[in-house]
Amino acid sequence: MRTEFLSSWKVRIGLGTLAFFALLALFGPWLVDLLGVDPRANEIKSISRPPSGEHLLGTNQFGQDVLAQVIAGARGSMYVGVLAAVVGTAMAILVGVPSGYYGGKVDAALNFLTNLFLVMPVLPLILIVAGYLEGTSLTTVALIIGLFGWSGGARTLRAQALSIASRDFVRAMRMLGERGYRLVFFEVLPHLTGLIASMFLHAMIGAVLAEAGLAFLGISDAGAISWGTMIQSAQQQSAVLRGLWWWFVPPGLCIALIGTAAALVNFGVDELANPKLRVARVKKARQPKKLVQAGGSS
Repeated sequence: MRTEFLSSWKVRIGLGTLAFFALLALFGPWLVDLLGVDPRANEIKSISRPPSGEHLLGTNQFGQDVLAQVIAGARGSMYVGVLAAVVGTAMAILVGVPSGYYGGKVDAALNFLTNLFLVMPVLPLILIVAGYLEGTSLTTVALIIGLFGWSGGARTLRAQALSIASRDFVRAMRMLGERGYRLVFFEVLPHLTGLIASMFLHAMIGAVLAEAGLAFLGISDAGAISWGTMIQSAQQQSAVLRGLWWWFVPPGLCIALIGTAAALVNFGVDELANPKLRVARVKKARQPKKLVQAGGSS
């Protein structure tokens, strides 16, 4: 199964891109020290400089090196994305899977909670909560995004768990006296790994975009460096009107690349979880060979 998953070029490119940004987030501070550039240092003589040999991605209005800020911002944005995705996915699993398996009063209570969060206006609610919290750090932003963004995934997991719970092997193990929590976490949950992986990737890119949006609106830690705070700072200083494209294009491009990579991996997960898509891809790959053979025989 792992070989089939990695055989897709989409998955390989997506995983490679995500691995690159993950390594950049882990070793970014060391790389910045190796370059000898402080992302927070203000150089008065190098204000708003375009890309050059001295500053590969130029400098911003404050004389700060854009490349150093992009490298340092990778850790902040990836941290928010991963933490929010972990929290949101865990909440979706803990609420959605038991709701679909147990049914009855448990399903009614958990489904009511899911519907309550589902109908809430998430973005305005995040803005209100983040606005009232003092010192909105990246961890706080990630927790807010994760805690308010799990309801859609829980609804999907509930429907899938409801279907799996009615299958013969689950009924047989239930008749043999297997405990409910073991059936939920060791029998039902493993059949949802493809869907959960897809949900995690979707939640991660959603959290990165949400952090960038919150930073753009001024709701973020002003002392933290992330791609979102870079775009927000460029917007405040009218970088677009002044033609300082090297200030806002690199962080925006990094966010777009992460979104594209997550989408490519998601395509591979869908093909692995849905046999029809995998068969269709195999038939499409073999079709030109058959045409060539038919042409040669004629």
